[in-house]
Amino acid sequence: MSKRNLADKWEVAITPEQFMEGMTQNKEAFHDGHTLFNWTDLEDHEFFKLLQHRDDLRSIIIAADWCGDVVRNIPVVFRAFEEAAIPTRVLILEEHQDVMDEYLTMGGRSVPIVIITDTGGHVLGQWGPRPQHVQELMVSFRQENPDREAPDYKDKMAEVRKGMMERYGEGSASHAMVIRELRELLSGV
Repeated sequence: MSKRNLADKWEVAITPEQFMEGMTQNKEAFHDGHTLFNWTDLEDHEFFKLLQHRDDLRSIIIAADWCGDVVRNIPVVFRAFEEAAIPTRVLILEEHQDVMDEYLTMGGRSVPIVIITDTGGHVLGQWGPRPQHVQELMVSFRQENPDREAPDYKDKMAEVRKGMMERYGEGSASHAMVIRELRELLSGV
């Protein structure tokens, strides 16, 4: 099923700078991730630099400042898209649930969702809510624990979240994987 055109959402979305300035939660951690980002792979860096020659791409990101995955991943996305000169806007999840509901992850509202469009708003691809090696744990958990009302569901979820944090690693450990996955996505559009 193709996704609806997002040209109208581009006009109401906010800039990355407005998102960062307006954060009421996790602001310091987000800014640290944005400031401390470094390219670890020269080929990846060159790939994103070469995207500056494309003027047909845009990115719309569904995000919320309370979300840990947003804090870990979106500073990396912002920096990569800054390098690539891909115009980027942010839709706040709570204000744009209509869009969020078109990008559910396993039936739930998980952010961030990075949407790549052309300049006309046609959706070309998406990434999120987290790197694949981290998301694998949640996928397995949901398959093995479909009953959210089970008495041990919350305890098991806490264990999965702990495992996800371990897979994210310390500091910028997961940044290279986010970059690699974005590169793979953009290579196909």
